[in-house]
Amino acid sequence: MDKKTINNPVNNAISSGHVDWFRQSAPYIHAHRGRTFVILFGGEAVEQESFAHLIHDITLLGSLGVRVVLVHGARPQIEQQLNTLSIKSKFSDNLRITLNEHMPAVEQAVGQVRMGIEAKLSMGLPNTPMAGASVRVVSGNFVTAQPYGIRNGVDYCQTGNVRSVDAGAINQHLKNNNVVLISPIGYSPSGEIFNLRAEEIATETAIALNADKLIFVMESNHVTDKDGGLLQQLNLPQAEAWSNNHRSKKDNSETANKTLETQSHLNNAAQACRGGVRRVHLLSRQTDGALLLELYTRDGIGTLVTAENYEGLRTAVIDDIGGIMELISPLEKEGVLVKRSREQLELDIENFTVIERDGMIIACAAIFTFAESESAELACLAVHKDYQVHGRGDDLLQHIEWQARKKHIKKLFTLTTQAMHWFIERGFVECSTSDLPIEKKSLYNYQRNSKAYCKKLV
Repeated sequence: MDKKTINNPVNNAISSGHVDWFRQSAPYIHAHRGRTFVILFGGEAVEQESFAHLIHDITLLGSLGVRVVLVHGARPQIEQQLNTLSIKSKFSDNLRITLNEHMPAVEQAVGQVRMGIEAKLSMGLPNTPMAGASVRVVSGNFVTAQPYGIRNGVDYCQTGNVRSVDAGAINQHLKNNNVVLISPIGYSPSGEIFNLRAEEIATETAIALNADKLIFVMESNHVTDKDGGLLQQLNLPQAEAWSNNHRSKKDNSETANKTLETQSHLNNAAQACRGGVRRVHLLSRQTDGALLLELYTRDGIGTLVTAENYEGLRTAVIDDIGGIMELISPLEKEGVLVKRSREQLELDIENFTVIERDGMIIACAAIFTFAESESAELACLAVHKDYQVHGRGDDLLQHIEWQARKKHIKKLFTLTTQAMHWFIERGFVECSTSDLPIEKKSLYNYQRNSKAYCKKLV
């Protein structure tokens, strides 16, 4: 390579962008290493040319130290196989009624999908994203099933549901750095084979493994609000409200089917969260690289559903003032926080976010915006001493940053006397008090001599 090539401004710009992206991804690479992710994708995804990209991205997760469990669907492949045999499928409540004589066709379709996925995970040609990957894939009878039974007078025959998941066996394979691949088939102790919903398998597997993340790769575009905007974050009541507000009429239109799919994913996300899965992500398959963009960028590209902390995370109201004062008073006495009167809290209460647990305020934070300078202050961040080990401070910070971005704020700053390292570890850098908005500089308390830290919100 000659000097002209090295100093080419276009090449330098590309290199700089690549390096910046890689550096920004580094915290997430560290955070996800050793974590267990359960990823669901449907049989529709397998049929597309873009499926190779999804497989490449999943392989990359394994290379970055993520423990990966894959659950695949096979509905279109089963449908095609039954059609080939001139068998008309019957459904009730969007669930296939699987007759015993149909099971060989189901098994053949599911087996072909599974082998196709294993083949793609085994690719390692030079000059491809899979070069040198050396992925070991393990499948097996990890899921014990039972009959779905008779519901509302309908006998679902060999359609079943999950009775249990062998988490110990799966964890052993994950410990050996294998990718675990689970098909929508389950086996009963009596030796019967059942056709299962892949979504249910993914949800129950994530709960059994106490997985760090459950990821649904959806066929629909995104989870959106009434104006079509992406919903980046939902707690359980919000997820349930979305489902209730989007109940569609029973028809076979593409829009209705996609709404039904999203409702189903949100219901399973809520179930997973209640079962101990900390975070569930809903991503659109239509976005190339959605998996990497969601997991390794700050804002992500999908919808996050979570129960832990967010279940009690909300905007503060007047009735919370007593609880907030009880929480922050010890820190005010220690000089960690600026003393606030009840009257001042009443005036500022709409700026506060709190985390409530069994009626007790266990954490709080406030945001004060300065529109002219496109900046905001993170203030009064406090977590009760008995609840500081589960990332509640991080959750509050993430929520405050989300609020700031919604208001088109470009810079978040905070003043602190004792928590400097906590903020530095979360992307803040020390700045001068002269960098603060004019309104804030006029109120700066030189006697406290607080240090200022800023974070760019990009």
